[in-house]
Amino acid sequence: MEKILIIEDDTDINHLLSRILKKAGYDVTSAYSGTEAQLRLEKEVPDLILLDLMLPGIAGEEVIKFVREELHQSVPIIVLSAKIALENKVFTMTIGADDYITKPFEPEEVLVRVMAVLRRYHTNGDELTQESYHYKNLVLNPSSRIVTVDQKEIALTRHEYDILHILIKQPEKVFSREVLYEEIWQNGYYGEDNTVNVHVSNIRKKIAAMDSETEYIKTVWGIGFKMA
Repeated sequence: MEKILIIEDDTDINHLLSRILKKAGYDVTSAYSGTEAQLRLEKEVPDLILLDLMLPGIAGEEVIKFVREELHQSVPIIVLSAKIALENKVFTMTIGADDYITKPFEPEEVLVRVMAVLRRYHTNGDELTQESYHYKNLVLNPSSRIVTVDQKEIALTRHEYDILHILIKQPEKVFSREVLYEEIWQNGYYGEDNTVNVHVSNIRKKIAAMDSETEYIKTVWGIGFKMA
């Protein structure tokens, strides 16, 4: 049974989501503040996290950073937030969220998103027998999700890894921003969304810190990205 942690300070919303997810067959645990969430996550990492951003104690954005940067976990995180501005969504996705649902929402929509994200997560994990991909001085290992440059590991977020994985599997192909966005986030793409650009920029910086002399990702102006 897959375990889901709901981090939401609104008791009514927390209980509503808990009932729906339990009815769908999930093992559900609740936290009502960012501080409580971190304590629970230190003891056990669930299969998926539903996360409000405006939390007492520690903000939701800090919880995401805690999971990705301190616990080094790739567990899927779906954000539930009243923040509707595009920049909030872009920033949250950039630091490691997998999906973003704005409030108010239909509970059934949350359930569908949970099922989709978990399915996508498990599909990505089915490559355990896949050999590593090598490109110049970079090696990407799908079984461990470890990426090294000059035999030194670089720490990529889940989405940064997924973008690099798509590019390195077909190094001669140019992928548009729209294709990359829809492939990874599986949401509708909006031309003004800068999410993909930010993630690619972060990947480049992390690779350059290990190998500044070699170009790995090329921008094809007006189209998208490919391996250089």
